[in-house]
Amino acid sequence: MSPETAPPLIAAQLNYLLSHFPLVVKIENKWSGSKYYPGILDRFTLVISYCLDVIKWDIIFDAESPMAAPDVIFGPDDENFQQFLVLRGEEEGDTKSPKNFLNDWNSRDPTQLMLLIQELRDQYMSFQKKCVAEVDDDRLKFEISTIVAREGIEMHMSSGVDKPEEVKFSVPLLDMNINKMVPGCPWKHKQKIYLQVIYPVEKKYVSTPSAPRLKLVSTTELKSIFSIDDVKLPTWLNGMCMAEYLPHLEESLENQVLEAVSLIDVRRRFIEALALQFGRPLEADPVFCRKATFLAASGVFTFLVHVLISTQFPKQQPELMLQSSQHFNSQGAPIKSLFLTEYPWSPRWEIPLMAERICDYLTDEALNFKRYCNEPQLQH
Repeated sequence: MSPETAPPLIAAQLNYLLSHFPLVVKIENKWSGSKYYPGILDRFTLVISYCLDVIKWDIIFDAESPMAAPDVIFGPDDENFQQFLVLRGEEEGDTKSPKNFLNDWNSRDPTQLMLLIQELRDQYMSFQKKCVAEVDDDRLKFEISTIVAREGIEMHMSSGVDKPEEVKFSVPLLDMNINKMVPGCPWKHKQKIYLQVIYPVEKKYVSTPSAPRLKLVSTTELKSIFSIDDVKLPTWLNGMCMAEYLPHLEESLENQVLEAVSLIDVRRRFIEALALQFGRPLEADPVFCRKATFLAASGVFTFLVHVLISTQFPKQQPELMLQSSQHFNSQGAPIKSLFLTEYPWSPRWEIPLMAERICDYLTDEALNFKRYCNEPQLQH
């Protein structure tokens, strides 16, 4: 066995977890706890997404007994969670308890670790709900009662010596499968948008409670077609609760997501219009249609035209970058222009006219770029 590797049985558990866990999970640290095989990795810190944040648990295998079940060490703030698991495990009929998973551990079944982590995460979610339910805050109790039937909500009780008590909610929005709306998308996980709602814990009666802190969060790959940074949240009115706020937000978001998906085809038609001017692209993004590269020429001077198209197209004009195929700097890299955006543009133009105007602009700009490439300081 090569150094700095995990035993095959342990590696199979980790690989299955990373490939098949329905949420984002990563390995942060790897180390060896073996006195006899110090190069064999058998201890790992898992970073698991929860409530728009992460929880970190150490998974402790034994390289010298790779068929044994692992130990799980929770974070320093989760001491009460361990007590919660013990009490849960004592309940009769709890056949899916983590204790049963460990007692029935089958090291040759690569799904075991994933099932264990999934069950622990589910139990952690129940533990946090219990913590939040015990908070002495009438407003929070009311908020929970209005959204208790909504699926997928996660919550987290946060407190500490140096920070005030607050409760954080992660609320999944939009009952729509965005992945299926984008043909050929490479996304591994289902793309989602969440509303993060953070309430301070107010144990005294307040006649007009302050609005909670609100923030939209999305899965990272969604930015390929839709940026939540462009979304303006509706105003939270005095006396409003989440059950009143969410429908307005979801209606607005749904319209914006549908428009973002429709703009993929608009970008595709724009790339096709550019192809009529420059010829078939050397490269193009076939799924999201966010970029394309064309070969162009001005006399004997040949160069590449890189076109970068934002999700706000056509409101926002594409960025252009020119790259010489004949000139190189002292490091041997092709000479490129800066991004070009100062060219004639109107989002109201028809797509063929947009492509035609870019072609006209580059007819003159190519001469400037050629002179730039021939400047002596760029060659040395």
